[in-house]
Amino acid sequence: MEKTLEIGSVFHDGEFIPREYTCEGNDINPPIYIGKIPPEAKSLVIIVDDPDAPRGTFTHWIAWNIPPRGEIPRGVPPKEVVESPLHIVQGINDFGRIGYGGPCPPPGHGVHHYHFKVYALDTELSLRPGSSRKELEKAMEGHVIAWGELVGLYERK
Repeated sequence: MEKTLEIGSVFHDGEFIPREYTCEGNDINPPIYIGKIPPEAKSLVIIVDDPDAPRGTFTHWIAWNIPPRGEIPRGVPPKEVVESPLHIVQGINDFGRIGYGGPCPPPGHGVHHYHFKVYALDTELSLRPGSSRKELEKAMEGHVIAWGELVGLYERK
């Protein structure tokens, strides 16, 4: 499937993520702007990961049943189900916590690439809050109608 969603944030594709959105800052998610959402989309999913992690791809955030609108606001609270400022269901990240965990590569490990992937689905998912990435990806199968990606960089000296 072709990438058709346009994904943006406070940094551009291939640029460094501001410190505020990392473990060295406020450790909150940056705002995610989404364009070209198909009219038939019923919900959005976001998966943020770091394929450069020492032990393989590290998942920083998974969330689903997000209304198909143009923005996921900054600072979504780290709760399984959030109702304000928008409805969002969150799962467990590889830090072992619910919600967003910002970039936090090992010091001196070089520049890491953080992939912010957004998927438009033709349904809402009946997946329990606090689920794993594996469970989310299985539930998404056959329902992705569009997707997009933004890659941000971060390095700890």
